Parts: sequence; structure tokens; C-alpha cells
Amino acid sequence: MKKHDRFVRYTAPERINHWIVAFCFVLASLSGLGFFFPSFNGLMHVLGTPQLARILHPFVGVVMFAAFMLMFLRYWKHNLIGQQDWVWAKNFHKIVQNHEVGDSGKYNFGQKCVFWAAIISLILLLISGIVIWRPYFAGAFDIPLIRLALVVHSVSATALIIVIMVHIYAALWVKGTLTAMVEGWVTSAWAKKHHPRWYREQRHRPTQQEKRPR
Repeated sequence: MKKHDRFVRYTAPERINHWIVAFCFVLASLSGLGFFFPSFNGLMHVLGTPQLARILHPFVGVVMFAAFMLMFLRYWKHNLIGQQDWVWAKNFHKIVQNHEVGDSGKYNFGQKCVFWAAIISLILLLISGIVIWRPYFAGAFDIPLIRLALVVHSVSATALIIVIMVHIYAALWVKGTLTAMVEGWVTSAWAKKHHPRWYREQRHRPTQQEKRPR
């Protein structure tokens, strides 16, 4: 494939950032399920031993939150809801039939929903996690607040797991999407079909050679 038939969607630092979040998510979610369900206790061994998992789980969560915040700072402007997003949402029945609708920018309405649901879940996980984090912070809070934080933490974790499962399914469902996060590029045909407004922006962006002073 010729280089001019490709668009760079994610740079190497962006892809590394994404996979750090993904790696931490796997570790945190599996160990967390081990804490929550006795029948899943074996999952705590993903962080070594159950005792080690209880120590490392919150630290992994903090790293995941920090890495995602870097993504948030990069992408939040691209995820603001616009008029075309409502066109996408109203025609969701066509989306599930693999027909693209609307003039999507870098992200469509579905991706934006995943983005905002993830950041809300992570903020709730961080706040509630601090409240229940022994031995560092839990001693500063009353028992009723700790119990409430446990509920919030569990519900937020469940929501985040569902959101990420949707994210993974969509990435596998739309052919060519996974390549963007593995190799960093997408074909011009992919961009034109799934993100037409972003495609036009990339087409009109000056090349490195054109940017050089004459």
C-alpha cells in the first residue's frame, strides 16, 4: 500500500499511552473481580499472591487513572458532542447494520459515549478507592462512608468493564480499527467511510514537505 493512501491516526506515544491504560485495566479488573467474588479468588494471582494483590491493586488503579488523564487531555476536544452526533444517534439502527451515517469527525457519537463513560467511571473509582484504601486513607473516614465508597467502587468498576468490553467489540467489529492502535495508521478509504469529516481535514492538512520553509 502506498503511503499517500494512509493517514496517521495515532502517534507512537499515543499508542504506548493507550496500551499502558489497557494493561493496567486488565490487571486492576481481574484482581478486583477476585476481591469481589469468592469464586474468582484465583484471579488475584494475576498480581502475584492475594496479599500482594491487595497492596498493588490500588497502585495499578492510580497508574491507570493517570495514564487515562493524559489521553483525556489529548482527546477531550475531539469528543465534544456536536450536531452530527445526534444524526448518528438517531440512525443507530443503521449503524448496527454496518451502515455509516452522519458526518463524523475523528470520533463518532458511540466512541464519544465510551470516552465520557470511561472518564466518569475512573473519577468515581479514584475517589471511592481513596476512601477504602487501607492502610493509607481508610482510617480517616467513618464506617458508613467507607461502606458507601465500596458500593460506588463496585458499581463504577462494573460500568467501566462493560464500557471497555463495548470498546473492544467495536474495535474488532469495524475492520481496520485495530490497525490504528497497533500500527498507528488507517487507510484513506477507512477514514472516508467511517470518519468523513476527519478524512477531509487530513486531506487538506499540509504535508511535512509543504511545511518546510522555501
